[in-house]
Amino acid sequence: MTTSRTPRALAGLAALGLLTPTACGTQTAAPASKPASSGEGRSIRATQLAHVTDVHEATGMTLLEGPVLIEDGSLYVVDVTAPAGDPKLISVDVTTGKHEGAYTDKTGAYTSAQISPHDHRLYLTDFATGSIVSVAQDGSEPRTFFSGEVDGSKMTPDDIAFDDEGNVYVSDAHGTEPDETDGRIVRIVRIDRDGTNTTVLADGLAQPNGVMFDPELRGLWISELSEDTISYLLLDADKTTVTSQHEAIHADGGLAQTDSIAVDADGHLYQALHGRPAIAVYSKHGARLATVEVPAEKSEGLKSATNVAIAPGGTKAYMTVSGPAGGYVFTFTALAKGIRQSNGG
Repeated sequence: MTTSRTPRALAGLAALGLLTPTACGTQTAAPASKPASSGEGRSIRATQLAHVTDVHEATGMTLLEGPVLIEDGSLYVVDVTAPAGDPKLISVDVTTGKHEGAYTDKTGAYTSAQISPHDHRLYLTDFATGSIVSVAQDGSEPRTFFSGEVDGSKMTPDDIAFDDEGNVYVSDAHGTEPDETDGRIVRIVRIDRDGTNTTVLADGLAQPNGVMFDPELRGLWISELSEDTISYLLLDADKTTVTSQHEAIHADGGLAQTDSIAVDADGHLYQALHGRPAIAVYSKHGARLATVEVPAEKSEGLKSATNVAIAPGGTKAYMTVSGPAGGYVFTFTALAKGIRQSNGG
């Protein structure tokens, strides 16, 4: 998740009292054959599915994130900057593009969403309060899965991933604000599936944003926003310790920065770009294969692509795009089939 600068924009909204930090398939779009410039691989043209939100008067922005397909085939997205009472979790019909609110509350600023393979509930990271909330797949029965401190400091959870047992892995942006003086540096945190035990897998990172397992669930791909880097964290068999860590890919995005990340069955990485309504696609070995782009005639007022979901078992993909023109969902055809790790995060 990024706003005009993550996490400063959300912190500013919180200071103003607008985000209170107490209590932030079928294939319809075939890849184009012409190559993109600047070593960006081939160009994949995205197609607009839905105009979901407009800029909120109360917060001065809208920011769609966390696309995830639920079991009935609907697509959910979160609106990070929705004010109290406005829909914060939104259901989108992937056939018609029609949408409706599924969940809201007074305090949350939800930045990602993913379904747990353990209890099949939808988990939402709350950037404003530092908690993780789960809801049933119809948006009902909200529960607080995790709230509190990790190693003596609060979390600012951004993106989320699950292993097959339902343990949670979170990119934690806490420590990036000038007034955060408790010494905790931005990190990747593991939370056991019962919400009790926490483990810091890595810290001292360059503002981690996206976090997602590789298809084999051996390690985590993470995007580090402030260095435009995708790093790889190899885990031990228990997934409680990082055995090796390295910077794998530098995303040469110019003014754009690395936001959320997803993988497909073949291990391709889909790196959302903050500052450009596009997705950079890489091989697991670091080659830039393609760039998913919003058509020029649809791009005015759209500043960032924040996240992507690929339908498990298919190649239909959905990307959330936002800017002064509002919050949109676009579709495109992925390079390979989706898996559980492709869906949300």
